[in-house]
Amino acid sequence: MAAASFMYTMTGTLDAKGRVCIPAPFRDVLAAQETPGVLVCPCYHEPALDGFGEEAIRHVRQMQASLDPFFSREHDVRATAILARTVNLPRDENGRVRLPDEMIAYAGLKDRVTFVGLDRKFQIWDSERYRVVEAERLKQAVDLLNGRSVS
Repeated sequence: MAAASFMYTMTGTLDAKGRVCIPAPFRDVLAAQETPGVLVCPCYHEPALDGFGEEAIRHVRQMQASLDPFFSREHDVRATAILARTVNLPRDENGRVRLPDEMIAYAGLKDRVTFVGLDRKFQIWDSERYRVVEAERLKQAVDLLNGRSVS
């Protein structure tokens, strides 16, 4: 059976307490993956947050399984990059999670946020910032379709 994936783009709000409501379709994917909350870490190449469930973290653990946890530098580099920076956030009965202050600052989140479904993960963006990013990504998609490389 194929795993459920995060699809679509939705907007929401970041309240004064640092809470966002994970969109219902994303909560459904998390539930299908048997993820009680949501896993979140800073994105590595853009000012956004990556959200994901058990499927993505299972993939990370599988990659780590072949590496010695005590004598492999690669193990520690990968673990630091993903596992040490990931937080498991519990959801309340309304689907809200409290984002850590340092993650809110990292992504530059203000009152309007955009949730972007990207298959095995989703991203949380400041809505104004994401409009520019989305336009650039769509331009790059057209370039790829026309056989041009993108950087």
